[in-house]
Amino acid sequence: MVCSRHIGKIALGAAVLAAALVLLLGLAGKAGAILPAGENPGYVSRLFDGSRVHRVDIQVEDWEAFLASAPEEEYIPATVEIDGEAFRQVGLRAKGNNSLRLTEEYGLSRYSLKLEFDHYVDGGNYHGLDKLSLDASFQDNSYLKTYLAYHMMAYMEAPAPLCSYAWVTVNGALWGLFLAIEEPEEAFARRNFGPDHGALYKPDYHSLNAENADVALWYTGDDPALYPNIFDNAKFSTDGADRERLIQALRVLSTGEDLETAINVDEVLRYFTVQVFVMNWDSYLGHTGHNYFLYEEDGVISILPWDYNLAFGTYALGMTDPIRDPDVPINWPINTPARGETMLKRPLYHNLMKNNDYFARYHAYFDHLLTEYFESGRYEAVIRQTQAMIAPYVQADPTAFCSYEDHLLAVDTLLEVCRLRSESVRGQLEGDYPATLAQWAERPVFGVDASHVDLRALGDFDDLEAARERQDEAAAVVE
Repeated sequence: MVCSRHIGKIALGAAVLAAALVLLLGLAGKAGAILPAGENPGYVSRLFDGSRVHRVDIQVEDWEAFLASAPEEEYIPATVEIDGEAFRQVGLRAKGNNSLRLTEEYGLSRYSLKLEFDHYVDGGNYHGLDKLSLDASFQDNSYLKTYLAYHMMAYMEAPAPLCSYAWVTVNGALWGLFLAIEEPEEAFARRNFGPDHGALYKPDYHSLNAENADVALWYTGDDPALYPNIFDNAKFSTDGADRERLIQALRVLSTGEDLETAINVDEVLRYFTVQVFVMNWDSYLGHTGHNYFLYEEDGVISILPWDYNLAFGTYALGMTDPIRDPDVPINWPINTPARGETMLKRPLYHNLMKNNDYFARYHAYFDHLLTEYFESGRYEAVIRQTQAMIAPYVQADPTAFCSYEDHLLAVDTLLEVCRLRSESVRGQLEGDYPATLAQWAERPVFGVDASHVDLRALGDFDDLEAARERQDEAAAVVE
């Protein structure tokens, strides 16, 4: 098996080094501790007050027609009331990739939604917010996977979208419990990076069968035409200078030298710490290499989190059937978080980890995440408190992908997955468990015993079949 050049580096002393580095780095360890580049806009304390479930009513002329054309992802005008405050001429469309396709294929109607306050009205916004997603929790019976992943990212001070829960109605009729998410566009960029922020991209493939080298962040030459999956997905207007700076950053990345001149190393390491922990291969580290945002400012790039409904070991493409074998994702090695052939094509991880100092810092961040977020019990408090808040809404959700009993099982499963994953990663840091795929192959016992966990409880295709009648009934109520 092909692995990264740093594969043999882990040793027992890594944990000691990690602990020392944590002290030196002086991590604050508070959720949401990222200090915004400017003053927080009004939407932060309004919609993203996570202490309660918010109310969102979507008013459209013909909901049936909207659902019928949802896979086309075309905008229609809507009036949107958020906690009783009305905003007119808001752009509304369905959103998603595989979730959108599968929702249609299974004959379902609960699509994730995107609201654009400035789509029809120049400068339109919700207290400073230009774009908002309403995530349907597709293949997430816990309703918590995405929420928890963003909470972890914020805790590790990696720039992440804000999110909160929303009880959604359509034309006054109940529709369901969704996760409201701050879309990474202008408002997000201003909040995190200031009014003079840089460029923001959402690299994505055009075809699964193509090489998609640009999505993987390979440097393939200086011609911007070589990077259509990046530049065609720019969130803001870009010019030749913008494209030149990003390509130069990729050129530096490809060398593995002087990386801090082109990479926000610390921010990227924090991101990968969480990304690897949550076992999300529907991402940069997976077969497709997508579901992330790329931020560039003054020639320095960083990677930002996005889309976690298939995190916590529930993504199967390109893996060895992890849904059927929980031991595999829960013990997945933190030093080779992708298979060898994929690893070598992910320079933002691979080339960073060739540097001994960065590699040690990566382990230090893992030690901090384990000590302060998991071993302290913080993760359990977050899950249980949030579940208690949303429980009445999940129980009453007319378009839920699962029963309430399945939801409770999913929450218990998520708690157990997090507990076991933290034990496995701790064992990897201390040298008790393999931390690379190569070491996996050499050891008959490669980690914690997770055989009692059924990852399908977190969300599986069987749930989609059972949800169709429920969603059809809810759609029929909307006038």
